[in-house]
Amino acid sequence: MSIDIGLLLLRVITGVLLAGHGMQKISYRFGGHGLRGGIEEFRSDGFRGGAITALAAGLGQLGSGLFLAAGLATPAAAMAAIGVMTVAATVKARNGLWVQHDGYEFPLVLITIASALAFTGAGAYSVDALLGLDHLVPWFGLGAVTLGVGAGLTARLVLHTPNPSRTES
Repeated sequence: MSIDIGLLLLRVITGVLLAGHGMQKISYRFGGHGLRGGIEEFRSDGFRGGAITALAAGLGQLGSGLFLAAGLATPAAAMAAIGVMTVAATVKARNGLWVQHDGYEFPLVLITIASALAFTGAGAYSVDALLGLDHLVPWFGLGAVTLGVGAGLTARLVLHTPNPSRTES
């Protein structure tokens, strides 16, 4: 029972924060700058795609966060969270690890939590458990992590172009 309560806390807090992070990219909620702000953020980071890229990232974070919080389709939700946060980690990697220097610390924590949930499942207090989908085989977790990281790296490779206005040190 205590493991299930721990998984519930981990899922709900992480999922709600991830969903809120996504809302910031596409709306004015939680201090966001609306879709225009999301578009500008991605452009300044060297990404093509404009509104489609910002919407995909924001909706990916929002959806995966809500699904993780509910414990619904947990491996798929974890895969989506891992994918979008892998892109974020690659963007922030040039700044080092620590978040106070705009590093990749926070995306790495979210990737790690989502990976752990992909392997453990959502626990007894989840929609997955209510639907009888809580008995995961180990390859579900491995598949979610592998596909999530692979999708994030592919998105970075396909959508990112060097920004000539940015000077790198």
